Parts: sequence; C-alpha cells; structure tokens
Amino acid sequence: MPELSVEVIVRATPQQVWDVVFDWPRQGEWILGTSVAVRHGDGRSVGSEVGAYTGRPPMGFLDTFVITEWSEPHRCEVVHTGTVVRGTGIFESRPLPAGRTRFVWTESLDLPWGRLGAMGWPIARPVFRRGVQRSLTKLAELVEREVESA
Repeated sequence: MPELSVEVIVRATPQQVWDVVFDWPRQGEWILGTSVAVRHGDGRSVGSEVGAYTGRPPMGFLDTFVITEWSEPHRCEVVHTGTVVRGTGIFESRPLPAGRTRFVWTESLDLPWGRLGAMGWPIARPVFRRGVQRSLTKLAELVEREVESA
C-alpha cells in the first residue's frame, strides 16, 4: 500500500487544532474542493461514519470512512470504505514546546484500478501531496486566526 504523510506546525495547542480538524462540516474551509458531513453517529467516536465529497458534481467522488480509533486530542484513525478511496487515514496532533502542535495527516492507500492505479501513483503522488500540503497550510492559518481572535 502506498503511504503519504504530510505535516504542518500550528501555533496552537493540540486541543485547539483538534477542535477545528474534527468539526467535520468545517473541513470544507481548509480541505481543497471538499465538503464533509457526518453520516452516522456523532463524528467523535469509534464507529461514526463520515462522507467527504471531493470535486463538483458531476466530476467528483464520495469518500466514505469509519472512525476506528479516537484518542482526543491526539489521534484519530479511519478506514476508507468508498469505491474510489480505500485504505486507512491517520490524523495526529503532537504537542511541541511553546504551545505549538505538529499536525500529521497520513494516508495508506489501496489504489483503485489495479495495475493501472499502481502505474499512475508516481504521477499522482506529488499532485496529491501538494494538495494535502496546501490544505494543511490553510488549516494552520485558520486555527491560528481563531486562537488570536479568542
């Protein structure tokens, strides 16, 4: 399974980062081209199901996933259950000195389309990485603005 891990340093505590990241509907504010909603459960516990639509209809896809680990405010693990995105995702908030947090987003992907997907991964990986990095940069800016204004 190909893995991609991207991180950002945020001038905020792990709980402050966590509160923004796991306000699922707000993820559209920082994840590029995506809208997110809780489909089942509270979205903050093991077994909750979440759906994230990326793109604009009719060009896009629904990524569904189930929370399999919830250790607030440090770690959330999900299993992707959709038809396009399969595998696991891990979100971690690691405390740093001076009230900062290292937020890490890791995806271990079961690529679609068999050999074709595997052959395309070296091309798709840098594009996917840039998109996730841009999203995490937006996340850090959003959290830091909220902390400053509080």
